[in-house]
Amino acid sequence: MIWLIVLLVVLALSPLVAERLRHPVSKVRGEVLLARNSHGAIRYRWFGSENSGSIVVLVHGLTTPSQVFDAVADRLAAKGFRVLTYDLYGRGASDRPGGKQNRAFFVRQLRDLLADQRIEEPVALVGYSMGGVIATAFAAHYMERVDRLVLLASAGLKHNPDWFSRLCISVPIIGDGLMMLFGGIALRRVADQSRDLESQVPDIADVMAKETHIRGYLPAVLSSLRHTLAQGDSQARTHGALGSAGLPVLGIWGAADRVIPLEARDLLASANPSARHYVVADAGHGLAFSHPEPVAREIAEFLRPVEIARGKTYGAG
Repeated sequence: MIWLIVLLVVLALSPLVAERLRHPVSKVRGEVLLARNSHGAIRYRWFGSENSGSIVVLVHGLTTPSQVFDAVADRLAAKGFRVLTYDLYGRGASDRPGGKQNRAFFVRQLRDLLADQRIEEPVALVGYSMGGVIATAFAAHYMERVDRLVLLASAGLKHNPDWFSRLCISVPIIGDGLMMLFGGIALRRVADQSRDLESQVPDIADVMAKETHIRGYLPAVLSSLRHTLAQGDSQARTHGALGSAGLPVLGIWGAADRVIPLEARDLLASANPSARHYVVADAGHGLAFSHPEPVAREIAEFLRPVEIARGKTYGAG
């Protein structure tokens, strides 16, 4: 009987021990730019000259930090835009504050970053995967601060999580333990699959894999799955309101995306008939780093009318 009790105690404590053994973000972030506020530090990076055109803010997704946008950001900067990327809380070199990682949580983070960087003019928001949910929610709350919305393989309308994620989401306590013990293995397998892509961000697979060894990352992923991506998985009403308000929206989709299938495009088109769409042939869910050239080109073309209206230079680079 005593051995059974010991076994149960070990099983109960092992997820906590596994998480504690991971590296704190403060030990691995190195020399980075951090915006600090009462909720935690946010790692950010600027691309392009300070005298460039309109500001474009790139919001990454569930499991990949902001490096996933490096190739897209470089190309947009070469076309004359001023580009801002940042790590969502719980990812990359940003802090790991407590609380449910729901849409309001991430909207507040983006609002705080824009305030720290003294950005007062309207910006173009580009949301990738879960970042599309965040960008959409921000636009709905602060419509006067967004002049264009780009949804890159955006979640929120149709999302196909893997079986392990579905299990962790649906089972309280046990799901948390499974994520702490085995989530890193599952996500490193996803990272390994990206090695087969012709990535224009050469080290992205390693960056994704290293995330799983940083304390706070796996709890953040699970919290976002439960509170941002599993909220009925529908933003149709919000998209309809943005369309009615006249906010220009562009959806960019991967033809071979199994995580966010093309059905999401059709759902967005139904909710907001004024939205434009572009499908990248042969692209999967990693299109931000596997196909940055067509992605950046379509974003730039979509933003061009704003550049012309503001009298700013639009580069063809």
